Amino acid sequence: MNSLTTYLTVSAVLFLLGILAMITRKNAVSVLMGVELILNSAGLNFVAFSRFQGGNLHGQAAALFIIIVAAAEAAVALAIFLNLYRLKATAEVDKANILKG
Repeated sequence: MNSLTTYLTVSAVLFLLGILAMITRKNAVSVLMGVELILNSAGLNFVAFSRFQGGNLHGQAAALFIIIVAAAEAAVALAIFLNLYRLKATAEVDKANILKG
């Protein structure tokens, strides 16, 4: 049977992979995928603690909110990246200095 430690270990691995993807990648889409991994690890934590600490639905509600925020964040970030690609003809994050406000 699965325990809380198993879920937290998987969540920690997802979080570390997301941080690693954000730090090492130059492509904007890869950085966005790293952010999504981090948000998914947070959602997994909420669901795991909700399941093993009383069985209430607060963790599932928080995970649903995280999924909604991640979808909105992906839409906005992809719009910014498409604008960057249109202006610079590259998807590298290092070249994003033209978007300064």
